[in-house]
Amino acid sequence: MTNVYSFDGIVVFGLLFICTCAYLKKVPRLNSWLLSEKKGVWGVFYKAAVIGTRLHIPVALSCFFMAFYVMFLK
Repeated sequence: MTNVYSFDGIVVFGLLFICTCAYLKKVPRLNSWLLSEKKGVWGVFYKAAVIGTRLHIPVALSCFFMAFYVMFLK
């Protein structure tokens, strides 16, 4: 289990947050409801979705390597 207060826990949380927001951007009803704001607190969801869609290959590779690290090396 990964501790949120360690560096690898923060990286896992950030990757899961980016992947979740990028997935929610593909759902039309949730896209208009959750990702419509581009500024403020709700803008964090939009910005994470943009990072996940534009950098999908590096995000996917880092998810793969982080899963390998958490499962086998830690």
